[in-house]
Amino acid sequence: MEDIVSQNIHPYFEAFYPMKYFCLKEDGDVKKHKVERISVDGDYLSYASDEHDKVGVYIAEEQLTPSCCYFEVEIVEPGMDGTLSIGVCGKAYPLDVHIGFEPESVGLSTEEGRVCKDGLIGPKFETKCEQGDRFGCGLKFDQVSDSGDEPFHTVIPVFFVRNGKELGTTLFHLPVGGIYPAVSMHSVGEVVRLFVGLSWLSEEDSLMSVDNNEDDWYRMNDVRLNGQILEYVGRGKGIVDVGFAQARAPLTTTMHYFEIEIIDPGENCYIAIGLTKRNYPKHRHPGWDKGSIGYHADDGKIFIGSGLGDPFGPRCHKGDRMGCGILFPRDYVCEYDSDGGFSDEMCLSSPNEPNDLLELMLESSDSEDEDWWRYSCGTDCEGKVKVFFTRNGSGIGHREVCIPKGGYFPTIGMLSIREKVRVDLRPLTG
Repeated sequence: MEDIVSQNIHPYFEAFYPMKYFCLKEDGDVKKHKVERISVDGDYLSYASDEHDKVGVYIAEEQLTPSCCYFEVEIVEPGMDGTLSIGVCGKAYPLDVHIGFEPESVGLSTEEGRVCKDGLIGPKFETKCEQGDRFGCGLKFDQVSDSGDEPFHTVIPVFFVRNGKELGTTLFHLPVGGIYPAVSMHSVGEVVRLFVGLSWLSEEDSLMSVDNNEDDWYRMNDVRLNGQILEYVGRGKGIVDVGFAQARAPLTTTMHYFEIEIIDPGENCYIAIGLTKRNYPKHRHPGWDKGSIGYHADDGKIFIGSGLGDPFGPRCHKGDRMGCGILFPRDYVCEYDSDGGFSDEMCLSSPNEPNDLLELMLESSDSEDEDWWRYSCGTDCEGKVKVFFTRNGSGIGHREVCIPKGGYFPTIGMLSIREKVRVDLRPLTG
């Protein structure tokens, strides 16, 4: 709650949005979305016409807050006419009218690219949507202002985004009771995917940023990068929805450790930190498959190349820092660039081809142990190293594992809605 209070919340929110406004759920408070003529399947919404052929409306269960002020909709199928609207409204908004066509709402029509607010037609921001387009809508809570003495005169900028580009902003009167993400549909075949609980970095802020860290990452799946923040944007329904982020460079003797901080544990804190081989499957948590090791926040277990974990350390929660590193043998020789650089050509060499980038000289073990390590790695390996994990700066323990040809790459796994972590691939500790 401290990060929210520190944002100098406007008096409007203190008077009309009690502390529960800033919480996703209260104990014992079951919140549900409101919907009519729209089928809901996880994050997917599709138009479901009835005999009256009215507009279908979906209003999300969680209102927008200073900490969760933005959401997006991906156009999976535009349908026959593409009559979609995305925007925000009050919780009591009618469920048979497009967003923006009635008071206490503002919406962007993807059919015309035009903004409608409180029943009035506004400016045209964009052209008609297409399949695959991703539209976003958010609130600029730091720019709330008063246009009068009454609460309903309090206004806030509402902005819209298309495919990562901010389209424009309009001022909107704040309804008492909260502002909710909303989608409306009115044509057969329309299907969208909804992403809530996101954050938005404006283009101006992005340009001012010294480093957005995109070059640090080689592969991502169902994960969104915002500076040093990784946000899970998958469905969170099953193991095929694992969010996966793999760093571009492996750990080396000079850069042997990295950390994550749990900013938001999401619904279940299915967050994992670990190391994986370069061609590791993108739908698997680190540790679940051969050639990987991972420490999992939800149960404190360690996984080494298998879906079966062993008790290892404490569970981790919001604010905890989880670290992972390698204790390299003294005679380990690494011929990477001095600045830690690592080319894709190096990473993608076949496991069956000679690879003299890594030379690990360890005492040989008996054949039975060596066979086990090779099975665990799933490829030819260069030898064994000690992989260690930390929590809040204190060591938890280590495991001796086989390091695959090409090295071990820092990897983060995520699997439940709203999960968010801050990553430091080059911490000073460790």
